[in-house]
Formats: sequence, structure tokens, C-alpha cells
Amino acid sequence: MAVTIRYAELRAQGATRRRIEAAVAAGDLIRVRRGVYVGALCPPAALAAARHGGRVDCLTLLASLRIFVLANRVLHVQMDYGSTRVPARSDRVVRHWRSTVAHPAALMAPMIEALAQACRCQSPRAAIATLDSAWHLGFVDEAGIAEVFRLLPHRFAVLRALVDRRSESGPETFMRLLLRAQGWHVDVQVQIRGVGRVDLVVNGWLIIECDSEAFHGDWETGKRDRRRDLQAARQGYVTLRPIAEDILFRTDEVLAAIRDAVAHHDQRVHNVANPLRRGGNGIR
Repeated sequence: MAVTIRYAELRAQGATRRRIEAAVAAGDLIRVRRGVYVGALCPPAALAAARHGGRVDCLTLLASLRIFVLANRVLHVQMDYGSTRVPARSDRVVRHWRSTVAHPAALMAPMIEALAQACRCQSPRAAIATLDSAWHLGFVDEAGIAEVFRLLPHRFAVLRALVDRRSESGPETFMRLLLRAQGWHVDVQVQIRGVGRVDLVVNGWLIIECDSEAFHGDWETGKRDRRRDLQAARQGYVTLRPIAEDILFRTDEVLAAIRDAVAHHDQRVHNVANPLRRGGNGIR
């Protein structure tokens, strides 16, 4: 656990001023500000937060743990009320002033607090994806999710029913929410005989696999996926594989393609059920 240690504590442990200076010179200790130090193995984000007089928090902390966040281009720091000698404001640092249960020396905000703050700092859809990710990866359990919502204003309560730990990636969460917003029936993590587990099934026939470079970047994986798609096709499924960056950042294009696929499918089903509508007497 990354923590700060103060000069007085080092002296109380028997370190002389000369030994402290030697440790700093050797890189075994890092002086983050006057009278405050961290160990050489302190994670970079925690070190940056310490230099700003706080703890790494919110999107920065979660991203460092590989929990999904939509975007994070600045340092998020949790600040204690009453902090002194705080550096000047910076466009690259977002400060979150709040009370905390963290130990005064801790350099990482508690997970529950960081998740609650991340919900405030993101759109509702991204917030759900972050909570899905944290739960799926085991950083929190159902009780932890409940605690996150306890820390949030009441207006966030509507999001609780949308959190689903089965989601294996942020893009998959986004896709699930987008599809359900269209009024379509969506099944999550469906096991199909001869195919295996697929991310999403829409209206019982359309498989949506949310591909990302992290899990689908090599040709062997690509071959396996294509063979699975063939097995799915033999059972009447259609498979679409939108890539993660399009799901997240070209949402309208992805949804338009899926809408067209659903509309064409529904029209074909309607024509089969009503043959007279195809050509007057049902014969072409």
C-alpha cells in the first residue's frame, strides 16, 4: 500500500538527518514536498497525487487498476479538508475535496469512494460501465455496489438496476445499454451449443460480439471467432462484431447498422408470414 512518511516519523524510527538525505540521494526515498516522503516503489499516479498534497482518486485510480473508465486525461486527486501548502491549480489536475475514511498517510482513495466519485465525473452510461467492470473484476461485491450508491445523491439511484456484473468489458456494457434503449430484448453472456458463450443476443437471433484489440488482436483468435460465427449461422443466428472504439465513440453509426439489420430481418419475417403482401397473389 502506497503511503507517505513524514520527517518526524523517520527520525522517531532512528534515522538521522544524514541518513535521510543519503536515502533521498540514492533514490530509496522520494521527497514529495517539505518534510514528506514516499518509498522508491510508489506507483507513479500515487506519487503525482502526493506531490499535490492528496491521494490518487476517481478515474485515475480506477484506470491504474484496469477498471474501465471511458476517458482519463488528467490526474484526479482526493483532497482532505484543511490541507495546507497545496500547489497552484492546474488544468491537468482535478481535485475532489471531501471527507474520507482513508488513513491520513494513505496515497490511494478507498475503492468505494473512488467508484462513487467516478460516477459523478462520468456520464451515466460510462458510470454503469465502470461499476460493471469493478464488480466483474472482483474489486467490489454486491454489498460494495450498494455502498457506492449510499455515497451518491439520490438522483443516481436509477442507475442501480442497470448494473450487471456479467459484463466483461466497458464496450459490452455500453452496447447492452444502447440496445435496451432501443426497446429490443437483450440476453447477456449467452451459452450457445457448438458456439460457446457470446456477449449479447438481441431478439433471440442477432449475436453481438464486442471486439477489442486486447482480446481479439491476433490471427489465431480471429480464426477461432470466424469458426464460431459459422457454427452460429448454422443455427440461424446472425453475428455482428462492432469494434470497441466504434461502440464508444461512433455510437450512431453502430446503432444505425444494427437498426437496419433488425429492420431487414423483421421485414423478411413479416413477408414470410404474409405471402400475399409480396406479390398480390403470393407468386412472383
